[in-house]
Amino acid sequence: MRSLVTTVTLLSTALISGVGHADDEPLRVGVDVPYEPYQYKDADGTIQGFEVELVNAACERMERECEWVEQSWDGIIPGLQARKYDMIASAMNITDERSQQVLFSDPYYQVPSVWVGTRGSDIDLEGELSDRAIGVQQGTIQDEYVTQFYPEADLRRYGSTADVVNDMHAGRLDLVFTAFPLAQENFLSEDEFERQGELVTGPESIYGPGIGAAFRKRDAELVEEFNAAMTELKEDGTFDSLYDSYFDE
Repeated sequence: MRSLVTTVTLLSTALISGVGHADDEPLRVGVDVPYEPYQYKDADGTIQGFEVELVNAACERMERECEWVEQSWDGIIPGLQARKYDMIASAMNITDERSQQVLFSDPYYQVPSVWVGTRGSDIDLEGELSDRAIGVQQGTIQDEYVTQFYPEADLRRYGSTADVVNDMHAGRLDLVFTAFPLAQENFLSEDEFERQGELVTGPESIYGPGIGAAFRKRDAELVEEFNAAMTELKEDGTFDSLYDSYFDE
């Protein structure tokens, strides 16, 4: 996968809402890595990926400098509220529960989820799963989905995707429920594993309308600027170009 990431160096003339104009202050973006291909670190430690490039391009349209701030997923909304960064761009699904805490941008893409099992296991997802160990990343929509629809299962929550991957490879899990691109990267490229069932993108009560950036509720003006920048990226073909560079059909 060839990255198109460039450093955005344009200075800001926009508002960090509630603070005032700060022409030389960067727009700090909270992110949990890795979550390939959306966010990950290059060999030199640079944070890049599809969503990183997309938000960098939006920052450029807004005449802002993007500064990426790492934060673990379980603390990413508290970190925003504590002003560690100005927004979150970390493959976060827009949901009603999260919308009570943050102000979301318009959705700009959707990520399906997928079940992964050992090849040949042929697990019946419509049947009894009480004897099955299912791995998910804690605090994700996959966690919420399995908790709601498979309460009888042996649900094992992990703090990171890497921990889920390690336990699945070690044979300590029967199934993993994760984002489809993560499954492609970590499981489906290997003969040992295969997809179980169909891709999952609902219900909307869990998945919401898609992925969006999250802001503090007081920063409505910043959200409007970001939405306008994303609209430009879709209209001028930048979004499609970035998407095609990361995802095949």
